[in-house]
Amino acid sequence: MERADRRAPRPPSRVVADGRDHRSPGRPRGGDGRGARGRDRHVAHGRDRRGRRLGRPVARAPPAGGGGRRLARHPRARGRGQRRGRAVAGAGHAVRAGVPGPARPPQPAPRGGVRGGGAGRGRTRHGPAVKDGDAAKAGLRLAVTFLTIVPLPAGGGAERVDREAARAAMLLAPAVGLITGGAAALVLLAGDALGLSPLLRAALAVAVTAVLTRALHLDGLADLADGLGSGRPAAEALTIMKRSDIGPFGVVTLVLVLLAQVAALASAPHAVTAVLVAAVTGRLALPWACRAAVPPARPGGLGALVAGTVPVRAALAVTAVAILAAALAGAAAGGTGGGVRSAAAVVAGLAASALLLRHAVRRLGGVTGDVLGALVECAATAALVTLAR
Repeated sequence: MERADRRAPRPPSRVVADGRDHRSPGRPRGGDGRGARGRDRHVAHGRDRRGRRLGRPVARAPPAGGGGRRLARHPRARGRGQRRGRAVAGAGHAVRAGVPGPARPPQPAPRGGVRGGGAGRGRTRHGPAVKDGDAAKAGLRLAVTFLTIVPLPAGGGAERVDREAARAAMLLAPAVGLITGGAAALVLLAGDALGLSPLLRAALAVAVTAVLTRALHLDGLADLADGLGSGRPAAEALTIMKRSDIGPFGVVTLVLVLLAQVAALASAPHAVTAVLVAAVTGRLALPWACRAAVPPARPGGLGALVAGTVPVRAALAVTAVAILAAALAGAAAGGTGGGVRSAAAVVAGLAASALLLRHAVRRLGGVTGDVLGALVECAATAALVTLAR
């Protein structure tokens, strides 16, 4: 065993340097023996200028005695610092003093906030869920107020209008169809109780849906018909669609679509179920029109707000729920055959709206608010025709 260093120990809490130590006088001294960037501090050796790392303070025995505690050097690293280890007691034996190792990496912050002071004051572990809940409330309010005339009070973050709220609104749009479809179903039931003819009941039900939506979807259908029927380039077609007047293409398209809706609803064997399924199917076209692969046609407006906000998986999930609900409603009204026809009506409506969407994107370069309204009417009409007798 190498001979132990018998000089008097230096204070462990301070750094000792010789005359050529050029540390700035303002640098803090002492501490745990580590520098500002994680490097170990050293004491200058008087003979060979090589550093020796500081260890924990160890008591020294008198030079004459052999039963004290000593600091031992590593046998193969003379003058290069002390070896880490545990203190071993015993007479005549050297004692190894532990040298501080590298600092541990900082522990990761706990998930979610912690109640208390600072930046996380008032937060809980369910912070992200609260944020998602705010977006859902804002999306529900946006969907209801945009797709219907039903007013919803603002408050609690529900008045926000951003792309996150727009995504939630497009995913909740099929559920909003139950409002317009339910109102039309009540009209059908009331007309049946009053002894009105099926054609008149169907006309009143279609009129109620137009009133509850401010006829915005019908207006979008007419504008899109004018823009696409003009045969102009995309920029000029978009300019035509922004005009407040309706051209001949728009008028003819509106008349034909309304006639088809009234005739199909009047001939449906289960008109109440048919109008509910058609209303949900029409709004189900919106998530697919706002999926990630569909761009907006203009840099501003409703299309720019909602385009590309809906993931495909979310659209698939909403579609599966809508088809299942339609099948159950159809089965409750008309047995197994009614359930199959209702599910087929949803698929037919989505297929018709997908064809129209593809043509509009190819001609206009993306979607606008008018395109979305036209898709709603197209899908609803296709579903009603499928359910007609």
